[in-house]
Amino acid sequence: MAVVPLLGDGEAGAEARAVFADIREKRQTDYVNNFWRALAHDPALLRATWERVQAVMAPGALDPLVKELVYVAVSAAHGCDYCVHSHTAAAKAKGMTAAQHGELLAVIALASQTNALATALSVPVDERFRA
Repeated sequence: MAVVPLLGDGEAGAEARAVFADIREKRQTDYVNNFWRALAHDPALLRATWERVQAVMAPGALDPLVKELVYVAVSAAHGCDYCVHSHTAAAKAKGMTAAQHGELLAVIALASQTNALATALSVPVDERFRA
């Protein structure tokens, strides 16, 4: 259950509804997901977050699918169930295959294990890696 009620279009203020409209237009959908509906309680935060998402997740030096895969991995590391699910769906929409998903999960699992081992053993960083 959300900490705040998820605002429908009829409950959200004009500024939040404008962001909802922009989400619909840019994503070419009639669906506004729960994350945005929760943020609608703070329209300035909603708008700032939506603008940041568009800027960071746009095509650039990294392919949009790669960005989604990184987002899934970071979300898993932070334990954000919502983000794991929404960005896995986004990665699939951008062409992630079942094989790629399997490899992504294997990398996440391996990194989690080796991170825990290196942390538990307090392994010092090799000087050559600090460059």
